[in-house]
Amino acid sequence: MNIKDLQNHRNFFLLAGPCIIEGEDMALRIAEKIVQITEKLQIPYIFKGSYRKANRSRIDSFTGIGDEKALKILRKVSEAFHIQTVTDIHETHEAAMAAEYVDVLQIPAFLCRQTDLLVAAAKTGKMVNIKKGQFLAPESMQFAAQKVVDAGNPNVMLTERGTTFGYTDLVIDFRGIPKMQQFGFPVVMDITHSLQQPNQTSGVSGGLPELIETVAKAAIAVGSDGLFIETHPDPLNAKSDATNMLRLDLLEGLLVKLLRIREVVYSV
Repeated sequence: MNIKDLQNHRNFFLLAGPCIIEGEDMALRIAEKIVQITEKLQIPYIFKGSYRKANRSRIDSFTGIGDEKALKILRKVSEAFHIQTVTDIHETHEAAMAAEYVDVLQIPAFLCRQTDLLVAAAKTGKMVNIKKGQFLAPESMQFAAQKVVDAGNPNVMLTERGTTFGYTDLVIDFRGIPKMQQFGFPVVMDITHSLQQPNQTSGVSGGLPELIETVAKAAIAVGSDGLFIETHPDPLNAKSDATNMLRLDLLEGLLVKLLRIREVVYSV
């Protein structure tokens, strides 16, 4: 898939998988289940898994199983199921390394203004997914995208993931989706991260997973090109983002409902 494929497909596309790669068996089982669902529903699919988590509240938080080990698992997922994969990068030197293993490089929201990081990602030639900073207006994302384009890479998508509301919560302004679409790039709604409740005094982010369906329905209703959903067979025992991931066995039912909404939106 390329950018044009994602924009022109009748259905929304999906970026989904665990927050972080916890191990090979877990990643393959999650990917296999989502591939079965998305093939049946004809939803273009990209497997998501962070090879390392750099933005943790506490130093004792789980950050990964090792960069090379996790990246090799992402490559194995891609080869086993003939799908594309996406992972996030945090420093410029990671761009070329991760690009050897995955198809899409993701820029975390809190790093979306880092020019050197955006340029490094662009120069790999891979598709670049830039998450909108929790502190930015949607209109400001045109400049982040333009940095990638000016570095010679037009393969950009933008992701909405909520806006800081007070110290420990996020709100979603769905006006941002059509506003960012005006720049000509596919726009993704990050459902699960938008429902985080960051900066809790416990040092572990909270979340509102009971609102996943509500937010997803709204995103499709306003015309989001794609959805980003972190999912896990047992979220409460996941090693990262346990409080806001979607339970894997709920994914298919949710996607079926969203396809019905998509059909209505595009029939009027």
